[in-house]
Amino acid sequence: MKHLGKFLAVAAFMFTANAQAEIRFGIVNEAYPPYTTKDASGKAIGWEIDLMDAVCQDLKEKCTIVDVAWDGLIPALESKKIDVIWSSMSITDERKKRIDFTDKYYSALAGMAGPKDGVMSVGPEQLKGKTIGIAVSTTQSKYFQKHFADIATEKSYSTVDESFQDLASGRIDYVFADTGPLKEFLKTDLGKGCCEYKGSVAPDDAILGAGVGGGIRKGDDELREKLNGAIKAVRASGKYAEFSKKYFDYDPY
Repeated sequence: MKHLGKFLAVAAFMFTANAQAEIRFGIVNEAYPPYTTKDASGKAIGWEIDLMDAVCQDLKEKCTIVDVAWDGLIPALESKKIDVIWSSMSITDERKKRIDFTDKYYSALAGMAGPKDGVMSVGPEQLKGKTIGIAVSTTQSKYFQKHFADIATEKSYSTVDESFQDLASGRIDYVFADTGPLKEFLKTDLGKGCCEYKGSVAPDDAILGAGVGGGIRKGDDELREKLNGAIKAVRASGKYAEFSKKYFDYDPY
């Protein structure tokens, strides 16, 4: 019986260790190309998925994807439904009050798309009196409130894709979002037919953040350092540059 007890204890330890080896990546449950989207079979694909696969391969750990609504990502992390937010979340001081972040894994630029009228600017003169579509709970919404609220009107959307639909139909004047998804939209038949990229907004690191990283629970230093090491290794190995060429004509880092 003594030996049986030791065997069961070891087995329980090994089971726990194996269970802990799985990392649950929280991914927003909407199309956000080129970073995340789904193929016809429902499988998650995109640049962030390729990066996740490369990171997990370096870590030699099993990784799973959990679909979460954008404004539910931080609550899901805090309640331990996921282990890391891996969904184009900008590293901002406000978010760091609730969660920690890995090192940056890409740089996000914020810009606007609007109708084809040849005016390639997003200054106060162009935005005055206009309606701007912005996804809820984003850095763009906070930027708007600081810089544009006195001259334009914000219209909130649950997803950035919904704002693209309204822009194409003329119900709003601009969409304010990360540059990557904006440019992907403008490659589509709908986007090419109606709209053009107007330009990036003026920098404001306090709001827009210092790049995009993985969101980690406060105090989960071991996981953060493991992911930091893997991100660094993927970049150093050349894999980062290799899969990035499938999506960008520039270095996203």
